[in-house]
Amino acid sequence: MLKQVLFLCTGNSCRSQMAEVILNKLGQGGFEASSAGSRPAGYVHPLALSLLQERGYRVGGLRSKSLDEFLGRKFDVVITVCDRAKDACPVWHGAEAIPWSFEDPAEAKGSEAEKRAAFEKVCGQIETRLREFVAARGEK
Repeated sequence: MLKQVLFLCTGNSCRSQMAEVILNKLGQGGFEASSAGSRPAGYVHPLALSLLQERGYRVGGLRSKSLDEFLGRKFDVVITVCDRAKDACPVWHGAEAIPWSFEDPAEAKGSEAEKRAAFEKVCGQIETRLREFVAARGEK
């Protein structure tokens, strides 16, 4: 049976979206990931989408979702990817709660190249953390 994982962020436009897509690929056969935001931005950041596509991840159908859509659904693990979401996160009974904190690449300042570098850094950190997460749980 697939382990259900929910990634929570504030806006559900970058970090939690990246984590959802990455885990769904890395954890194929072992995990099914979803993502949501405590205050959804209403869009998925274009830099997150393009970066994920360039790295070979499927991004079709991604949208910014409210955590309200998932209330009442059972998850095995709920992972917050920012400190603000950790504070706003409801308790999911029976779910393992894991707090992770990544910088918000959407807040990066500077040139387009500098903003893209911020997205690449955070995406790489999320990939590394999720490879460790999958390996630690005896999956692929």
